[in-house]
Amino acid sequence: MAEPHAPLGVGLIGTGYMGKCHALAWNAVGAVFGDVARPRLEMLCETSDAYASARAEEFGFARSTSDWRALVSDPAVDVVSITTPNAFHPEMAIAALQAGKHVWCEKPMAPDFADAQAMCAAAEASGRVAILGYNYIQNPAFREITLLISDGAIGTPFQIRAEMDEDFMADPDTPFFWKNASSSGYGALDDFAVHPLSLIQRLFGRVDRVFCDMAMPYPLRRDEAGEMRAVETHDMANMLMRLEGGMQASLQVNRCAWGRKGRIALQVFGSNGSILYDQERMNEVELYRAGGDAREHGFTRILTGPQHPPYDRFIPAPGHGLGFNDLKVVECREILSAIAGEASSVVSFADGLEIERAVHAAARSFEVGGWVDVG
Repeated sequence: MAEPHAPLGVGLIGTGYMGKCHALAWNAVGAVFGDVARPRLEMLCETSDAYASARAEEFGFARSTSDWRALVSDPAVDVVSITTPNAFHPEMAIAALQAGKHVWCEKPMAPDFADAQAMCAAAEASGRVAILGYNYIQNPAFREITLLISDGAIGTPFQIRAEMDEDFMADPDTPFFWKNASSSGYGALDDFAVHPLSLIQRLFGRVDRVFCDMAMPYPLRRDEAGEMRAVETHDMANMLMRLEGGMQASLQVNRCAWGRKGRIALQVFGSNGSILYDQERMNEVELYRAGGDAREHGFTRILTGPQHPPYDRFIPAPGHGLGFNDLKVVECREILSAIAGEASSVVSFADGLEIERAVHAAARSFEVGGWVDVG
């Protein structure tokens, strides 16, 4: 195994949307930050040898395979990126950890809570770094929100409202695919809700109690054979929550929200002001401070720039803005810090298990029709 400050050998399993994000991050992290050794892109895994070889050439990996077990056991691989569909996460992550590899796994952890617990236990037993792909916490705008709240800019926070909406399932003619199958989880509750829950957790701690309702706007979708197939997941969910410190929170998620392309909205209300944030304007934060001349009341827009690290690592001028893949590069840098034993801002498997615990409690709430203790 490589020493913490030596170049790490990277293995990547899966090359879809998130797989490419991971590949871009591993390629860019050395150039963007300049204070880490450039990782070695050792091996890439896909579903066939030919496809794996083509993707390895595109992404810059030295070798390829269609056998993920060969990848996780390869002695040149020190850290494994797992970007496969949710159902494959537990087996792959546990095998990688047992092989002595660090793991960077996309969210959510697993459709089944027992599998998520097993992943967390494997991470603890391995002594390796195991991180989940919650890159929205890396946004300089979100880091600014964290600082504003800790500095008392809005007084004592007493309520947070969160939303996450996209429209990739808004069309009833969208074909049935793996996110419509129960093997992927509950639907929007764990596909979507985990992201704003990671932000809520980072700001105010874990969820203590939850009340949840879910809905399925299109119960049938046409499959690849042209046959109508029953949808097994829910595309919408509403949650009321009490956080561990007693704070009130609410969350609405929707995968069928026409016009919404990548929205995570936060509203934090406090005793002396409010903070607003919308992921579709991800380089901006709105701050309202109470008091002063009533004629001048209104929200102030904070535009992120080089004064909001690590924005400055990407662009030396304000107003140009960072994007989703940039946040993945920041997350990659934080993972390298964690592996080196340095201070880092990440969502570990242990942190992620608390998010999963809230999600599964929400699902139980929907089943029983009442409030449920997260436990």
